[in-house]
Amino acid sequence: MEKGHSNDKEIQQLKNRLHDLAEKSFQQGCYTFTGFLGLGEQDIFWQEEANLKYAGYQLSGGLDTADRVVIRFGNPEELGYEVEFPLVCIHIEPLAQKFADVLSHRDFLGALMNLGIERSTLGDIKVGEKQAYLFCLDSIAEFICGNLEQVKHTRVRCKVTEHMEEIPEEKPESVGIQVASLRVDAVLAKVCRLSRERSLELFRAGKVYVNGRLCENNSRQLRAGETVNARGFGKFILTGEPKETKKGKLSVEVAVYR
Repeated sequence: MEKGHSNDKEIQQLKNRLHDLAEKSFQQGCYTFTGFLGLGEQDIFWQEEANLKYAGYQLSGGLDTADRVVIRFGNPEELGYEVEFPLVCIHIEPLAQKFADVLSHRDFLGALMNLGIERSTLGDIKVGEKQAYLFCLDSIAEFICGNLEQVKHTRVRCKVTEHMEEIPEEKPESVGIQVASLRVDAVLAKVCRLSRERSLELFRAGKVYVNGRLCENNSRQLRAGETVNARGFGKFILTGEPKETKKGKLSVEVAVYR
């Protein structure tokens, strides 16, 4: 439900769903969960957050760096107990490594969607050269393991990963940049090697998010620790405080996820 691909009816339906889940959690003293939400849907949650926080909430996508997350409503301190997020991770690997294709995120996602699975049941897909780790709702895991047999031209096997430490760590590239200011458009243009005009086009198209919230103010000042996600260009985290150079520019470190 990204900007340009949603309508008022879909947005209102999601808002209603969020409020219904929060109210059920609060009134019945239980935990409730959304499906996986993309960045555009998360932005709608943040728009409504002030009217939902009474129920308590937490976000998780299986990994700290996840782009797609599930929201759990419920306050552990008030409920007196805690339940895990209904997430599992599936390892998808070729039956024969030697003859396997080099597979992309699009290849894996396409194969999954061809099974008739709803996108809201699927989280992030961490792709290696010929394999992937898929986060999904536990309710769909058995179906995926039993039915996903091929990705592109490659025969695959699927198995739920019991130990999260098996998942390859996503290591960002540490990059030092110099910018005139910490305006989000200036930092984005530098990190992604874009012209100022191309950077502005991303803001106009609603493709830039800061800490999961849609950023329409391209002159917004970034702070250390904030995450910027530009759809189609990856994401980065401003990891350090800026230092002024002799020429009056700001030198700052960013962690870039390609």
